[in-house]
Amino acid sequence: MNRIVISGVGLEVAHIPGSTNKSPLVFLHEGLGSVSLWQQRGRLWPAELCAATGRTGWIYSRRGYGQSDPVEDVRGPPRRSGPWHIGRHEPDYMHLEANEVLPQVLQQLDIGRPVLVGHSDGATIALLHAANHDVAGCVALAPHVFVEEMSLKAIAQAKALFQAAPQSADGLRQRLARHHRDVDNAFWQWNDVWLSEAFRTFDIRAEIRTIASPLLMVQGLEDEYGSMEQLRSIETVIAGALRLELAQCGHSPHRDQPDHLTEAVKSFLSRIV
Repeated sequence: MNRIVISGVGLEVAHIPGSTNKSPLVFLHEGLGSVSLWQQRGRLWPAELCAATGRTGWIYSRRGYGQSDPVEDVRGPPRRSGPWHIGRHEPDYMHLEANEVLPQVLQQLDIGRPVLVGHSDGATIALLHAANHDVAGCVALAPHVFVEEMSLKAIAQAKALFQAAPQSADGLRQRLARHHRDVDNAFWQWNDVWLSEAFRTFDIRAEIRTIASPLLMVQGLEDEYGSMEQLRSIETVIAGALRLELAQCGHSPHRDQPDHLTEAVKSFLSRIV
């Protein structure tokens, strides 16, 4: 299976075989991620984690990313079609993914109680889903639970890089185009909403206090998109959340410190059936 359909929208999915006696791992990608972008420097970290923990895994590309169907990029007042925005994302796009799209994805894949492994936007989606649905566990890599100025600065820099030298083989746009069916759709859906005035008040700290499942939070000490305050603020509302800080690590722990991360997540999952 490499595609499922949710409310008329096709989503790219990939399956990593493993034991069915334990809760499967469901990987949720970053704001500009996709199924293929989990592979970094020739290593598919989700497959390595599944092998190390003896679990099966699933990866999917959200609408507008990877080889999934693009978002309708129309102008006009915001509106909805089922769980989807029509036009550019609104500030609640991660809430919709967590509470309306992801439950349907899990149902189609016949997954009951997953362990969610999310990165960046995917980590935020994992936290929002875990706050309202039964999950076996949650691993949040570089989550965003409120908006920091350093995040907006890094995202504005990404915008400048995307627009610079658009035909350059080494430019950000061309590198992303290797992974996304519609690279402009993927980039602007993410970039526009994050840099919008309406998104500045995004804050889910009060919402995620209901998470009862085991939680491992991971942050790189050199992350340009978020500070350690993201994890500290989660700790204030979720008792028992485990924190892992990684040196010599930026925004992508699975790229910068894959071996260290695998061992830490393996230890965390050893207590979860």
